[in-house]
Amino acid sequence: MKKTIIFIIIFVLLISIFPLDVLAKGDGNFDGGGGDVGSGTSQNFWSSGNDGVRVTVIKNYDNTPVTTPIDITNRNQDSTQVHFGKKSKITYVSGSSIIPYTSVYRYYNPTNPIPRIISTDGNVNIDAIKSYFCSEYAVKLIADITEINFETLINGEYKILLEPIAYMTFQGVKMGMTAHEAALYDEQLSGGLRSEMGSLSHKNLPFAMFLEKSDLGFPIWSGSTNQNVTNAQIKSSLGLGIVSFREIEEVPEISSHDYEYRCDTDVITAVTVTTGRRRTPDNPITVEFRVNGRTYTVNNIYIPEGESQLVWFKWRTPITPQTVKIDVSVSGASLSKSTITANIVDLNEKVPPNPIANDRNEGFKIPAIPNKPQKTTATWGEWDCYWEPKWEWESDWDWYDDGEGGGYWEDNGSWVDNGDWKYEWISYSASLSSTIKIKPDNKVPTASSSTMKSGYGINMDVSTNFNSNAPSSHITGAQNVLSYYPEFHYQDYLRLLERTTGGYSAKFQLKSNKYSTYNQRVHFTPVWFPDGKYTVYAEVIDAWTPDGMLSINLTDEITIKGSLYDDWHVGPKK
Repeated sequence: MKKTIIFIIIFVLLISIFPLDVLAKGDGNFDGGGGDVGSGTSQNFWSSGNDGVRVTVIKNYDNTPVTTPIDITNRNQDSTQVHFGKKSKITYVSGSSIIPYTSVYRYYNPTNPIPRIISTDGNVNIDAIKSYFCSEYAVKLIADITEINFETLINGEYKILLEPIAYMTFQGVKMGMTAHEAALYDEQLSGGLRSEMGSLSHKNLPFAMFLEKSDLGFPIWSGSTNQNVTNAQIKSSLGLGIVSFREIEEVPEISSHDYEYRCDTDVITAVTVTTGRRRTPDNPITVEFRVNGRTYTVNNIYIPEGESQLVWFKWRTPITPQTVKIDVSVSGASLSKSTITANIVDLNEKVPPNPIANDRNEGFKIPAIPNKPQKTTATWGEWDCYWEPKWEWESDWDWYDDGEGGGYWEDNGSWVDNGDWKYEWISYSASLSSTIKIKPDNKVPTASSSTMKSGYGINMDVSTNFNSNAPSSHITGAQNVLSYYPEFHYQDYLRLLERTTGGYSAKFQLKSNKYSTYNQRVHFTPVWFPDGKYTVYAEVIDAWTPDGMLSINLTDEITIKGSLYDDWHVGPKK
């Protein structure tokens, strides 16, 4: 049976229970707390979002750190004037003392920002934090920075210790510290830190993470979670989380996700609304979508008796991988779904490794190009309702006596509109087309038209065209292009192209390659690739409509003839 790596995170935050996703499977046993952080003074203050995480790789065998801790934060922290070096909670517990430093503070800003770590009111998105640090992206980032092989890091022999960091101004000095360091520093100051910054240093910072299961010699926390805590309590039990890895047999499971979206992408989510009686402007339908604390309301929906239509909303997905629950409610009609589950995935997780000159693949055979389904057109519609008047005279006869025994009748009636509501079906459609062009990079010295030697880089340009008669609230242009390569059998690894022009005529190119000496937008062909066609396969995706996502599959090729070794000349030294 196929095996996979499962990431387990067992730190706790706040007060909800969420399933882990992406590569993560947790035990879902969480608890946490925090509260109002206060307003501070001109000399003692902290601003929301000025936080980060200290990361240390720990060896399971003896619970000892095997790397120097690294600090990850979203913001520029160059102005930090005092810090306490790079020590983990385990190092302090083992007897190391706290030492203030005024040297340059070292930290890392991740490409994909970390979620908010420290709350101002006890409401941090635990789902997002857990998903982030359990994601392959985060673990690879940690592996890269600490220079530990990724496969080694996740082989089950190591854990990742996480400690929340606060960047605060105390007594007019910008400082960065973990919860454990805050406790030790407060002891040095005989309570001076707690007296001025207690709601941060002794409440929201330590309660940002604490263990739900005892691990690494630290116990669970079972006390109050909304009151300031003591230095001893912080040092013994608070301000830490742990990510563990273990290999298990993969259990087949049925996906419960209704949609799969990419991070930080505009999408359309739709449900079908049905009504048993006609709904007009006199009694319209309203549908509400609630996601991540926001409510999207769709008003004035008119549907004939016994009919239905799609109702949708346009929104942007979170920037980090996670599972998102969308609650849907309706008045005066029925829904196809009242709860939608969306799996938000990160496409930056399968970047190919750095090609090197001595790469070999003696048994390689050109793989077949994928034949995946695509959807290039969509149709949908919505009911409109209008009043069709029908003016009719309604008589109202009255007798008028002339006083002489006679008189006359007079019609005092009026014109009355006896019209009714009429319905009209408004149809919409959309189509997606696209082209791809690959070519040798302009740094390839011996390329000729679409022929080059293996080992050099190629460029890629993808142009898209999204046509529709619908308003912008119904649709999005293509937003992502995934490219796959024959040396990886069009699987395992991919490159996510960068959108250089947005809108309905979006254009995409390869991102700058970090392994390129000239920072070129290239993908390097392997030096061992045999002579012949080198075909790239790409998928244009995330062009959304109420009828679903439009996508299109593309291929283009160059010819490989020789290798870059043919361009080398070795001669005697003169």
